[in-house]
Amino acid sequence: MSLLRQPMLLLAKSQAVKRLVTTVPVTRAVVARYVPGENTEEAVETAAALIAEGMNVSLDFLGEDTLQEAQADATVAEYLRLLHALAGRGLTASAEVSVKLTAIGLRLPNGDKIALENARTICQAARDVGTDVTIDMEDHTVTDATLDVLHELRREFPETGGVLQAYLHRTEQDCHDLAGTGSRIRLCKGAYDEPADVAWRDRHEIDLSYVRCLKVLLAGDGYPMIASHDPRMIAIAQRIADDHGRGPGGHEFQMLYGIRPEEQRRLAAAGESVRVYLPYGQEWWGYLTRRLAERPANLSFFVRSLMSRR
Repeated sequence: MSLLRQPMLLLAKSQAVKRLVTTVPVTRAVVARYVPGENTEEAVETAAALIAEGMNVSLDFLGEDTLQEAQADATVAEYLRLLHALAGRGLTASAEVSVKLTAIGLRLPNGDKIALENARTICQAARDVGTDVTIDMEDHTVTDATLDVLHELRREFPETGGVLQAYLHRTEQDCHDLAGTGSRIRLCKGAYDEPADVAWRDRHEIDLSYVRCLKVLLAGDGYPMIASHDPRMIAIAQRIADDHGRGPGGHEFQMLYGIRPEEQRRLAAAGESVRVYLPYGQEWWGYLTRRLAERPANLSFFVRSLMSRR
């Protein structure tokens, strides 16, 4: 599978291949199941439909590893447009935004400062319209920088959420550090192809780490956001939440748009808080292909998901 990495990364950069792929009706339909739109209006329409079904949403304007300040500024401007559009539709009580720091300047020279200031701008705009921001996590090379920015943001915007990836060796301790009162933390397994010296690569070891991290977060005083499509992890999380007296509203489950929508509806109908992660934007081609390249095992999951929406 590792032999697929470089060709897939090359495809991620090819606009010619993207244009070719999007002319095929079947492919366009498949992409739309995972990335429901390329612009603000399409994203807000999808968010409104999900909210009408009883879901919450977290919208992510696609793009990362920005190397030009003008592009980072354009991303910030899009988030401001998105927040304004959500407010205009009365959706902010059920919608938040997710932001990748490399999309707003983290990899630029003096990137820590640029990303922090840009994130502050987005957080202030979100607060003004009555919603929140979650700072997404990326590969391990920016974990410390991302957590540093999150820490600084929380001085002024304590409602800002963060993300931790269970497959990193460090994450259980990070959960202890971030399980305090009011802390919103999304726990996912992790999708990047990380080296063995920083991350578990065996699926069983990752699952064990995920459960250990769940126990820390659900025993803490924060608000855990359990990001998993794995039925076992969902059931285990519910049992641990029950053990700690966490009823509905004391935590939430999060899933990607287009993945197991029937399970999303089932959980919501059972009284669980469910949030759908909704990516949008013109950078969908690179987003999808890089996800597969970063961890080619995702390829089989992607193919299986095309065969069933359950």
